[in-house]
Amino acid sequence: MSTDVLEVAYYETGSAENDTVLLLHGFPYDIHSYVDVAPLLADSGFRVVVPCLRGHGPTRFLSGSTPRSGQQAALGADTVAFMDALGVERAYLAGYDWGGRAANVAAALWPERVLGLVSVNSYLIQDIGAAAKPLAPELEAGFWYFFYFLTERGRAGLAGDPQGVARVIWRRNSPEWQFSDHDLERAAQAFANPDYTDIVLHSYRHRLGFAPGAEAYAGLEARLAELPAITVPAVTLDGTVDGNFPATDGSPTARHFTGPRLHRKVAGAGHNLPQERPEAFAAAVRDVRVLRQENASHDRLAGRRQDTT
Repeated sequence: MSTDVLEVAYYETGSAENDTVLLLHGFPYDIHSYVDVAPLLADSGFRVVVPCLRGHGPTRFLSGSTPRSGQQAALGADTVAFMDALGVERAYLAGYDWGGRAANVAAALWPERVLGLVSVNSYLIQDIGAAAKPLAPELEAGFWYFFYFLTERGRAGLAGDPQGVARVIWRRNSPEWQFSDHDLERAAQAFANPDYTDIVLHSYRHRLGFAPGAEAYAGLEARLAELPAITVPAVTLDGTVDGNFPATDGSPTARHFTGPRLHRKVAGAGHNLPQERPEAFAAAVRDVRVLRQENASHDRLAGRRQDTT
């Protein structure tokens, strides 16, 4: 499916007559994070579409001259452009890690296109202006690859052994997930994309303030720097054994969600929550649909009350 920038590879299941949900994967993962979620949602009355993000799998840039940007604005813009290419005016968006960030960006900047949001680790729009502020040392240790990718040694390491890098990150991100060699080898096929290394390095260098963004996304990044609120219905999830993101009760990010929101902790889940706990992730998508329906009913009732007073 062609957008203005990409030829996007994707998997689809479920009836095209149903509401669409886009399931967006993270790094270093691929669309198989949703291998068990997709059929659950198709059976629940969704059209399910799972695209390969830029730099992953068979997705390709249309032009060799397009900057290989991995910045958050690019991921969000890709999501909306892909909806345009599909002919989908409004969709539910659900994701984790990079995919959750793409969904957050789209929901914040294009709320009229988003029916509802499911986001692992809640509000994922990066505060790049505060990137130099250190985290607690034990958290910084888990983000070793952020700093590795700032170096040319890191470029060589990722290019030379992307599967090995992913294995270490998977183990740290999800210490209780008993993934198999097959799981990793299947995902690693997506890392063979010729733009993978450039996209990944730019993503981390940009978020830490060590690389400029692409000019095409300057306006969007300026808006994201204001940390815009998410106004659409949202269900946010935290895995209780996420190796890098300690589970919360949702309150640290509450100010960023000004629409109806539910927050849950998912027992035993790590960072790749949809693959580790597919039933919980699918339930969150179903629940955000209910949350939207309930909110729409409330708005209609409020409008009728206002009209009759």
